[in-house]
Amino acid sequence: MEQDAGQGAGKQAVPSLAKASGSMAIATLTSRVTGFGWKIMLTWLVGIGVVNDSFTIANTMPNIVFELLLGGVLASIVVPLLVRSQDDPDGGQAYTNRLLTVGMTGLLVGTVLAVAAAPLFTGLYVDGSTGKANPELVTAFAYLLLPEILFYGLFALLSAILQARHVFGPTAWAPVVNNLVIMATLVVYAVLPGEISLDPVQMGDLKLLVLGIGTTLGIVVQSAMLLPALRRIGFAFRWNWGFDARLREFGGLALWILGYVAISQVGMVVTQRVLTAAAAGGASIYANAWLLFQLPYGVIGVSLLTAILPRMSKAAAANDIDRLVDDLSTGSRLSAVMLVPISAVLTVTGTTIGVALFNGGATDLADAQRLGTALAFSAFGLLPYALVMLQLRVFYAMKDARTPTLIMVVMTAVKIPLIYLCGAVVRPDQVVIAVLLVNSLTYVVGAVLGQMWLWVRLGNLHSKKIIRVIAVSVLAGGAGMLVAWLAGRVLPDAVSLVTAWVTLVVQGVLASVVAFGVLAALRVPELRPATSRITRLVRRG
Repeated sequence: MEQDAGQGAGKQAVPSLAKASGSMAIATLTSRVTGFGWKIMLTWLVGIGVVNDSFTIANTMPNIVFELLLGGVLASIVVPLLVRSQDDPDGGQAYTNRLLTVGMTGLLVGTVLAVAAAPLFTGLYVDGSTGKANPELVTAFAYLLLPEILFYGLFALLSAILQARHVFGPTAWAPVVNNLVIMATLVVYAVLPGEISLDPVQMGDLKLLVLGIGTTLGIVVQSAMLLPALRRIGFAFRWNWGFDARLREFGGLALWILGYVAISQVGMVVTQRVLTAAAAGGASIYANAWLLFQLPYGVIGVSLLTAILPRMSKAAAANDIDRLVDDLSTGSRLSAVMLVPISAVLTVTGTTIGVALFNGGATDLADAQRLGTALAFSAFGLLPYALVMLQLRVFYAMKDARTPTLIMVVMTAVKIPLIYLCGAVVRPDQVVIAVLLVNSLTYVVGAVLGQMWLWVRLGNLHSKKIIRVIAVSVLAGGAGMLVAWLAGRVLPDAVSLVTAWVTLVVQGVLASVVAFGVLAALRVPELRPATSRITRLVRRG
C-alpha cells in the first residue's frame, strides 16, 4: 500500500510542480521571516560586536550541517535512494530503517567527537591574536551548540523520508517552531539581569547557558515536529542492523558528501578567520547579510527544488534523460524569472534594508549601513546560487556525488585567494562587504562549471532558452533598478527607521512593479506559473 501511495504521489506531482512548490511557500516564507526575526532580536539585544560575533561563529559550526547537509546535500542523495526503494515488496520499509540506523549512529558518533573537539574548532575559526572575537566565549557557546549536529542530521533524514512520499508541509513548518523557541529564549535572555562575562568567561554564566541551550532546544523541537507526520504515512522506525547491499551505494555517496562538506568547511574557516581579523562585528554582519541574501531563495528556490527533486529522482531512475533535462530547464528558467528581479531590488535597496531592520537597540547606524551595503554588493549572486543548488540536485538524482565535490574544489580554489586578498587590501571595516562579493562571484563560477559538466553528461540542456530568459530577466531587473534609483534621488536619506522604511517601501515597490511589468510586457512565458503561484499565496493568506 505504501508503495502504491508513493507511486501515485509521484504521478500526481508531475503535472503540478507549481502547485506543489506553491503550497510550501507560505510555510517557507514564515520560516525565513521568523528565522530572520530572531537574528534581528539578537542584534538589537547584544549589538554587532564581540558577543554577537562569538555566538555567531559558534553557531556557524553546527549550521554547516544545516547549510550543506539539510540544505540539500544529504536530502538530495537520500531522497533518490528512498524513491528507488519504494519498488521493494515492503515499499522500502526495511531499507529505510537500515539507512536510518546507519545514519543516526554515524551522526551520534560525529556529534560526540565534534563536542569534544570544540576548542580545536575555535582555534580554526578564530584568530585569537586579533581580539575581534573572544575565543573562550566561542568555545563555551560551541559546547552548547555543537549537539545540534545530531538533530540537524536527524531532521534531514526524516525530511527525506517524507519528501520521498511527496509530503512537504511538516518539513516546511517545523523550522518555524524552532524559530519561535529561539525567540522565547531571547525574551528570557533579555529579562535576565547583567551581561555575559567576557573576562573571565564563565561556563556557568546564566545568560550564556540560556542562549546556548535554548538555541539547541529549538533544533530538538524542530526534529520532533516530524514524528506525527511519519506516523500518518504509516512509517514506524525499528533499529535494523541487517546488511543491505544498497547501503554500499549510500556509503559511497556519503563519502563524497563528507568530502564536499570538508572542502566547504575550508572555505568557511578562511572566511571566518579573515572576518575576525578585520573590524569587530564582521562575523555577525556576514551571517545576517547571508541570511537576508537567502530569504528570497528560501521562499522560491527551496520550495521549487523540494517539489522537483522526487520528479528528477524518478526520471533518473528510469533513465529518462529528456524528462530530467526538462525539469532542469524548467527549474532554471523559473528561478531566473523570479529571482533576478528580486536581486535588482536588493541591489538598489540593500543599504536601506540594513538601516530599516538593524538600526536600533544596541546596533548603531554605521553598522546597520555596513550590513545593508554588504547585501547590496552580493545580491547579483542570488540566481547563480539557486542554479548551483538546482544542478546539485540533478547530479544527486543520478547518484553522482563525486562531481559536486569536484565542483566545490574549484569554487573553493577560486574563493580562498580572493578572500585573503580582501583581508590584505580592503579597509578593515569594509572587508565583510568584499567577502560577500567574493561569495557571489564564487557561485557564478560554480553555476557555469556545473552547467558545462551537465552538458557533457546529458547533452542538450536547452541552454539557449535558459540564457534568453536570464537575459530578458536582467533587462527587466535593470529597468526596475533605474526607476528605483531615480526615485531615491528625491526621497529622504535613510538615516533613521522612519526614513529608511519610507524609502524602502517606495523603491522596493517601484523596482518590483517595473521589473515584473517589463517581463509581462515582453510576454515571458515563465512568468505565468510564477504569477499564478503568487496569486494562490495571496488567496490563501
